[in-house]
Amino acid sequence: MARYKTPDSNQTKMIPLRFADQILPGTFEYTLNHVVDNDLDLSHFDQRYRNDYNGAPAYHPAILLKIVLFAYSRGITSSRKIERACRENVLFMALSGDSQPDHSTIAAFVTRMEDVIAPLFTQVLMVCDGLGLIGREMFAIDGCKLPSNAAKEWSGTHAELTRKQEKIDRAVARMLATHQDLDQRPEAEILARQQAQIEKLQQVSAKIKKHVATEPERLGRGNRPKPIKSNITDPDSATMKTSKGVIQGYNGIAAVDDKHQIIVHAEAYGEGPEQHALMPMLRGIQRQLHTASGQDQQILQTARITADSGFHSEANLQALHRRGIDGYIADNQFRKRDPRFIDSKTYRQEQAKRNKARGHGKPKKFSLSDFDYDPIAVSCRCPAGNEMWRSMHNGQINGRKATSFQGYRKTCRVCPLKGQCLRNPNQKDGRQVTFFAKSERQEVSYQERMREKIDSSMGRHIYSQRLGTVEPVFGNLESNKGLKRFTLRGKAKVNAQWLMYCMVHNIEKITTRGPH
Repeated sequence: MARYKTPDSNQTKMIPLRFADQILPGTFEYTLNHVVDNDLDLSHFDQRYRNDYNGAPAYHPAILLKIVLFAYSRGITSSRKIERACRENVLFMALSGDSQPDHSTIAAFVTRMEDVIAPLFTQVLMVCDGLGLIGREMFAIDGCKLPSNAAKEWSGTHAELTRKQEKIDRAVARMLATHQDLDQRPEAEILARQQAQIEKLQQVSAKIKKHVATEPERLGRGNRPKPIKSNITDPDSATMKTSKGVIQGYNGIAAVDDKHQIIVHAEAYGEGPEQHALMPMLRGIQRQLHTASGQDQQILQTARITADSGFHSEANLQALHRRGIDGYIADNQFRKRDPRFIDSKTYRQEQAKRNKARGHGKPKKFSLSDFDYDPIAVSCRCPAGNEMWRSMHNGQINGRKATSFQGYRKTCRVCPLKGQCLRNPNQKDGRQVTFFAKSERQEVSYQERMREKIDSSMGRHIYSQRLGTVEPVFGNLESNKGLKRFTLRGKAKVNAQWLMYCMVHNIEKITTRGPH
């Protein structure tokens, strides 16, 4: 018969434990503990407290900052889980000196970080710069779209939300009428459930009314901004298209130095489009490095800037040119023009989809070059040889002289080539073409200049470094640090949480790349 050892849960065992010995050199917690204690100025927290003579002593901000950043490095964002870790995990005990703050203290500390996080991020950047981790040769800018602590079902323009509120009110009216009819019947449980549902819908309706009445209509960007969706729960967040579908969230944008992938500037935006964020990010790079080193006034003129197609626009490229910045910002057709991707499986699949959408195998549509235009006689014939009538001569289109022609309606209707010429073979009007005077040709746009620059062999080589600079940073934050969503609400608080995660990344770089 088998024999087993008998456990004794009632025995007493004394384990000598010195918390300082648990924080081993070469680990993230060791670097975090050293940086917070020796390199960060935490005097900004002092103004929060008024307990010099009265009141209980507060938890030291250094302790709270250590355990929050260490929790973020382990993928823990819940204040209750951080509280439990301070009671059960020896590393949290060591960092906090076994002080064990409760979850409400931790939550209050995190939600009030927006006032002090910016100087702390800069001070960590100064440590990175002092260790020679910032190369200042190339900065890669990119965004990471993450869900927020709000549901996209509660998003809409004021008109959409008003219609939704009116629909809820009509449903409540119908339920109240039914409830009054059944009020005399004995089904008390059903009536109580209906009454609870009515009260819930009424609360929702009141919430929508308050939002529409108090929050201004959110508008898009551009010369004629149109109303865009706002969220009742978190008005600063926005609906964004991602590879995983549409989310309600924020776009965390970061500028990363290429030497050791140090984040030099970061900010969260409640907008999906990124064109508007390029110049603020560039100013942030210059400001952060100037604060960190006291120099770098012309850092943008001496370094290269790379960014993906989300930041590509004529206005941004013009701004880079005027400031003398050597930028490499790809457009959304960059990979399609790259000969290295022609033989790839992904390229062939995309090309097959485009050919299918365009009706591959059908005759090619006629372009402007297929029309016989005589600028001397000011006449034009279509590819079928039929004369077209002149609808405009020496007119102005976007400041350029233009001459337009149109096919005769009766001729185009019976033309055997109308399938190749007309956008819709059954359209009533004939084909229209416009020719611009060569002498009035516009200056080459900044987008065309960027295409030529980035399609060159040197441009492709420089731009290819962007992928290996910024994408691993986002991969580290999302996969290794567990940043799957923002847990706070409001742009200021979400931006503070984004900066704290970026601080964790930079401190980790100090651990792995700094002196040992």
